[in-house]
Amino acid sequence: VQLQASGGGLVRPGDSLRLSCVASGRTVANYHVGWFRQAPGKEREFVAGINRVGNTYRPNPMKGRFTISRDNAKTTVYLQMNNLQPEDTAVYYCAAEQTTDSEPYVPRRRNEYTEWGQGTLVTVSS
Repeated sequence: VQLQASGGGLVRPGDSLRLSCVASGRTVANYHVGWFRQAPGKEREFVAGINRVGNTYRPNPMKGRFTISRDNAKTTVYLQMNNLQPEDTAVYYCAAEQTTDSEPYVPRRRNEYTEWGQGTLVTVSS
């Protein structure tokens, strides 16, 4: 599946953004989908994920500000980001893994995803 991430931009501290990840030509209902981010000079880190059956997972630092959701009809997964801070500046990537799995686990490691989008840049600066 070809993934297209969009919605990044330049915002000020405290602002919100909603990123979109579109799977061209396919529904994301049969995929696990995750968002990762990579800041300059840092490792790519997991931000949030939603599995095939709709369970979501966010690491503790992301809870309260980041929310992942899915719109199956529009083949889109969203990442809502609130109260953005300069440390959130990064390229944000969406990733997907096709699956028939119905387990509650939400993949959160890079090697658990095989399809990657090109990334969208989020810059938080005053």
